[in-house]
Amino acid sequence: MASPYPAPGATTGDSGGELSSGDESGDVGDSPAGPDREPPDSLAELFEKAAAHLQGLVQVASREQLLYLYARYKQVKVGNCNTPKPSFFDFEGKQKWEAWKALGDSSPSQAMQEYIAVVKKLDPDWNPQMPEKKGKEVNAGFGGPVVSSLYQEETIREEDKNIFDYCRENNIDHITKAIRSKKVDVNMKDEEDNEGQTALHYASACEFLDIVELLLKCGADPTLRDQEGCLPEEVTGCKAVSLILQQHTAGKA
Repeated sequence: MASPYPAPGATTGDSGGELSSGDESGDVGDSPAGPDREPPDSLAELFEKAAAHLQGLVQVASREQLLYLYARYKQVKVGNCNTPKPSFFDFEGKQKWEAWKALGDSSPSQAMQEYIAVVKKLDPDWNPQMPEKKGKEVNAGFGGPVVSSLYQEETIREEDKNIFDYCRENNIDHITKAIRSKKVDVNMKDEEDNEGQTALHYASACEFLDIVELLLKCGADPTLRDQEGCLPEEVTGCKAVSLILQQHTAGKA
């Protein structure tokens, strides 16, 4: 499926939301920022306005868009990803880190243009010349205002949830319904997780004993490994979970 965002380095017209040489921010298309070169002031100013405007758009932005914006905000404010990968149990932190890390050596100018383009897509009627309505202050935490603080507080919309989200929430009722609907492969791997883990990996890591038992009963395979070669048994520190997984594996032998 085609990405909903402009490709890095792409230059499109107003319909695409990308900045062009005719934009009010000035001619920035041929002047990407380098390590010792500051982005044009006009572009930086427009970026800050876009970040402020995003405060009122978080509810209409998807999780994918928020991650996209978060990564570019970090690239502008900090530079290349310079923090260790979060732990296995920090699911949201890993997604944010991976989104930022994926930008590699993207320039601040390019990150700003891509950030602004998505804000324009979220609100095509946005006019940067109009002052933003004053509201409560946003905590400028990890990643800056708007994206980091509001992404951390974001509640995933119910229609966007999948079996992996239900595992993280310890929501056994919804997992049961998802499996009974026969629309869910209990052994599928999370496509949004670069580590290729199954629901059984998640439930085991979170030490949700009842969900582990349910998944096994419904056909979850405890011998499936993630991309790092780990079995569900190897991602948990819970002896009770390990024992159930071991017994199930032995029973299948």
